[in-house]
Amino acid sequence: MIDVKKHLLDYFGALLIALMMYASNFIGIDLFNFGSHNFTVWFVLSVFCFASGWFLSRQAGWQYGGKILFAVIVATLVLSLFTITFFNEYFGTDKISVENIILYSLRNITLGAMGFFGMAIQFILQGKREILILQEKIKMMEEAKLDYDLKGSLIIKEAELKAKEIISNAELEAEKINITKQKTEDELKQLIKSEIELLKKYKEL
Repeated sequence: MIDVKKHLLDYFGALLIALMMYASNFIGIDLFNFGSHNFTVWFVLSVFCFASGWFLSRQAGWQYGGKILFAVIVATLVLSLFTITFFNEYFGTDKISVENIILYSLRNITLGAMGFFGMAIQFILQGKREILILQEKIKMMEEAKLDYDLKGSLIIKEAELKAKEIISNAELEAEKINITKQKTEDELKQLIKSEIELLKKYKEL
């Protein structure tokens, strides 16, 4: 089942960038003449596009979000040029010129590029964070490996000590059995010798 909320959030940042790109067409053709007012407007638009790109990258990812943003930039640029061309009187010119088209296009592309810049910064910082997490995991795994090696060496030493103890006990038991065997043999020999002497005495009678 498709998560509709997540799907909408994937496009939210790109739509914000598209809205700001299209809205920048109505601010004035002299926006690049950096007076105090113009610079403030341009700076705010750039910051919002940067933040929207950051959100888009975090929500949709670098690859998928980049495809969405590229498609949105192209679509918004085409829509902006269409609006400027067919409603040129609203933009203060009776006849739209190539210079004005290029200027409006550059403004739209620049704001779109700020969105890509926000995506790139978020992607880089996320990559660094993931690298730090992986390094911590590797460190923990190495420490765990050392613990396992230490436990393994202790188990081996304990097994060796038990094996030596078992061998020592077996040798003691074997020695006891040999002593018992020798004692039994001596007793049998003595018994046979006594029986032979009794037989001799019996024959002499």
